[in-house]
Amino acid sequence: MPKEHKIRNILILQSIIVVYTLATVAAKFASGYEFLSLPFVLFYAGEIAILGIYAILWQQIIKKFDLTVAYANRAVGIFWSLVWATIFFHEAITWKNVLGIAVVFIGIMVVNSDDHE
Repeated sequence: MPKEHKIRNILILQSIIVVYTLATVAAKFASGYEFLSLPFVLFYAGEIAILGIYAILWQQIIKKFDLTVAYANRAVGIFWSLVWATIFFHEAITWKNVLGIAVVFIGIMVVNSDDHE
């Protein structure tokens, strides 16, 4: 696979992971409302819709990757969860969060490096 296509596919894969992490945002919002209240049901329905979209997109993108590479890239979800927690829920970012994410990113870069070249 040409390098441009590989980079493009990795960016698409990462975008799909961003979609997946938005389901956790919907779940967190739903948890703030009384069980089966209208806002709870709407956020929960949003979560299910997001997961459905993610499932379809994931099935399409994993055709282009080894399964080990695709699943290693899912770890980027930790980064996006931290971003969403900060933006939507005003949670603090600690140095341990940053260090942990750096370790994850290094691992993903190692897995994504092409041993065949």
